Amino acid sequence: MKFVDEAYIDIAAGDGGNGCASFRHEKYKEFGGPDGGDGGRGGHVYAVADVNLNTLVDYRYSRRHEARKGEHGKGSDMFGVKGDDITLKMPVGTIVTDAETGEVLHELLVPGEVVMLAKGGDGGFGNMHYKSSINRSPRQKTPGWAGERKELKLELKVLADVGLLGMPNAGKSTLISAISNARPKIADYPFTTLHPNLGVVRVAPEKSFVVADVPGLIEGAAEGAGLGHQFLRHLQRTHLLLHMVDVAPFDDSVDPVAQAKAIVAELKKYDKALYDKPRWLVLNKLDMVPAEQREALVKDFVKRFKYKGPVFEVSALTREGCERLVQTIYEHVAKTQRALQPPEEVDPRFVDDGVPSSKA
Repeated sequence: MKFVDEAYIDIAAGDGGNGCASFRHEKYKEFGGPDGGDGGRGGHVYAVADVNLNTLVDYRYSRRHEARKGEHGKGSDMFGVKGDDITLKMPVGTIVTDAETGEVLHELLVPGEVVMLAKGGDGGFGNMHYKSSINRSPRQKTPGWAGERKELKLELKVLADVGLLGMPNAGKSTLISAISNARPKIADYPFTTLHPNLGVVRVAPEKSFVVADVPGLIEGAAEGAGLGHQFLRHLQRTHLLLHMVDVAPFDDSVDPVAQAKAIVAELKKYDKALYDKPRWLVLNKLDMVPAEQREALVKDFVKRFKYKGPVFEVSALTREGCERLVQTIYEHVAKTQRALQPPEEVDPRFVDDGVPSSKA
């Protein structure tokens, strides 16, 4: 299936039904009185976060979505039936934005989360609604209210704990296939990855994290060059970035340090907040370097790159160094998630001078 992470749709909630002006006409009932019912409410438009979806491709080809109108009121005290609601299923991580104003309306971050996109119009009042001791024969009725109509932009940002970034053919797809059950396309030419891939890395029972492999960046990506700029948004929700570098390129004229600096520069141009995220250096394809030359090669790279953070030496092909990388990533992700959780509420009845009491 083609990966689509952006779509535009038009939605329309149902209009409310009109109220009815009617009077009772029964045999032997000289003063029947008003009996016109109210119109029914129009249907609402909802969105629900569905974990079984991972693309917005359905909305690329189906743009118009309308809820049913409410029925009109009728005589004999009969109210109109409300219009049926419609629910649009969207992937978890979808951002719903007003296409005209650019205002972010909703973010579907929790599986099963339901939000209202457009409210159906209320039904109009029938003449029975205006009956009183003074106005015994009201002839007033009101039309139904119109339902909301909106033009929406849907944008998908995948929810991942860790994001892989790097130049094309840096080995990102090979790494994600080595540490998770994901099976992205792998080949010996650049831009093999054409859309983001997600993989769940199982560290231990009930211990896991999600890693995202996005298409490779090239110099000028922030201005639209290459494919990576289309998917940089998918790294914005990650807790950690892994900057993968091919330290053993086939072309001797290619300088890995220059390529790494170009990636960091494009990241800073695109989004300062993304640039400020924790970023670890992963030197890949060390199996292509003789064992006696690896230490000197790594030291030279780190010195020229002027990098002072964590450095991991791996070979995604042979899985050398991958276990240590996975364990360290999980510890960092778990620590970050604990820090983001709200503090536990303490019952004030068991607190003595700010210190929880041990008495029951």
